[in-house]
Amino acid sequence: MTNPKSAFPGGSQGTSQNPQSEDWIEIGTIVAPQGLKGEVRVYSNSDFPERFEEPGQRWLLRPNETELETVELLSGRYIPGKGVYVIKLAGVEDCNQAEALRGCKLMVPASDRPPLEEDEYHVRDLIGLEVFNQLTGESLGIVVDLIPAGNDLLEVQLHQAESEEKEEDLPDTSNAKNEQRKSQPTTVLIPFVKEIVPVVDLEQKRIEIAPPPGLLEL
Repeated sequence: MTNPKSAFPGGSQGTSQNPQSEDWIEIGTIVAPQGLKGEVRVYSNSDFPERFEEPGQRWLLRPNETELETVELLSGRYIPGKGVYVIKLAGVEDCNQAEALRGCKLMVPASDRPPLEEDEYHVRDLIGLEVFNQLTGESLGIVVDLIPAGNDLLEVQLHQAESEEKEEDLPDTSNAKNEQRKSQPTTVLIPFVKEIVPVVDLEQKRIEIAPPPGLLEL
């Protein structure tokens, strides 16, 4: 199973300009200037390097702002070992202008999705899927995040943990019982590989896992 992915930029016709809506995806954050000629460093949360390397239109969201700005990416490159991209934006000519972009988010329309290979998935499509134990048929919980790693990890919010969190709102005189609840994890990490996650059914909004011994022992 290959890494989950999401879309790279394209046209914005007919797309809402509200960055908080589901019409937009955050692909990276500008973290610092790079050199003296207006380049900036970007921390990426995208699996598509072309988002930072291919020239074209992008969208910028400044800290504490609610409106997107259109920007033009002129060039970009990945810095091995640093985990960042260095990009050049039109109109940003010096270090001071680059510094003013620190903390800005780079956005793309969610509608612009590249074709995926077999067993590749958009990250946003995985969030919210219900996870079932294929061996028992039991519903385990809901996918709440995808954590990049050597093998990506699905973070699953456990149904048991959800019910315990609700129970904690009720009075309980048993300190030992409360301590036990607090010590139990609320999520479990599932390696997103074909052997462990054989079924991803986006239409039915479900994932089936075949957990090896010990994976679900909490």
